[in-house]
Amino acid sequence: MFDVQHLLETVYPKIQPPIIIVGGSPRVAAECALVVADFPTVCFQMDVHQAERLERELAEVGLSTEVRVTADIWDLPNHFQTAIVPIQSHGERELKLDLMEQTYHVLQPKGLCITVSEYTKDSLLPKVHKKLYGKCSEAPANKKGSIFWSVRTDDRPRRRHEMTFRARIGDIPSREFVSRPGVFCYGSFDDGARALLECADIRPNETILDLGCGVGAVGILAAERTGLDAPITFVDSNARAIALTELNAKANGLTNYTTILSARMADLEEGHFDVILANPPYYAASSIAELFVRKSKALLKSGGRFYLVTKQVNTLAPLVMEAFGDAIVMETRGYHVIQGDRIMESER
Repeated sequence: MFDVQHLLETVYPKIQPPIIIVGGSPRVAAECALVVADFPTVCFQMDVHQAERLERELAEVGLSTEVRVTADIWDLPNHFQTAIVPIQSHGERELKLDLMEQTYHVLQPKGLCITVSEYTKDSLLPKVHKKLYGKCSEAPANKKGSIFWSVRTDDRPRRRHEMTFRARIGDIPSREFVSRPGVFCYGSFDDGARALLECADIRPNETILDLGCGVGAVGILAAERTGLDAPITFVDSNARAIALTELNAKANGLTNYTTILSARMADLEEGHFDVILANPPYYAASSIAELFVRKSKALLKSGGRFYLVTKQVNTLAPLVMEAFGDAIVMETRGYHVIQGDRIMESER
């Protein structure tokens, strides 16, 4: 069983403040913070939802450790003497590489990077340590996980992990998008997002809300139908997603867009949108999709349309029907797109 506190005991005498804890699940990040509770420590998270959970975990163990949400680790000052990077076994490989790369650049010379892994034998991390730091130390493998550490002894240029891709819907011109690890649509435009746009009825000059916007591709392609100067709002809980959406919206000629970093949709104006396009995580807990459904009706204008793409149609279609009074389910590309309409008062 993964025991991060036991693993960190191996290198505890080497740890020097100030400390940064990079990512990890809220529970594991809080366990790391508990080990170094006597030192000035900052926890980095990219997602405000995860950050809120981490703050609750920290409070439960009596800690008030600072939690910072930014798009990139190297947005933070490079004054840390120790970085602790908890690696999740099921995490995205490219994100692991990106976090390790960026961690290097927030360490002071002779700063210490420690990675702890759920794998009892991790084949990736020693290679990454050696590539970045020249060499890697590790404790003997055991059932509690594995731990590796290296010291920064030189300087190296920043390397940005990113991929660009092009996408189009129907006869509209294709658009180019920049994507980075840890954000939905990394490297390609997925079939679920394509299905959502193919099913949605979007008209010129309508006001659009892109929920769970990722790199912004869905909303930007929708703007081809509304007009690039029509109002569009992008919402995501991931700070990197918002940064990429702003980059891609500007590059693709949008002139009337708003981005909101939010985990609760609390900053959105009720009765403001003609169309809501919702693309929640398909395989994560359904609570995000349920939040989108519950909150969306009030955000729509009278006669507005809500569209959600999902792999969990049996769970979410009843919720849409309950919220909107009816639901239309369309199946395409192996996904279901569920539509709910806010009925115009004159039609009641």
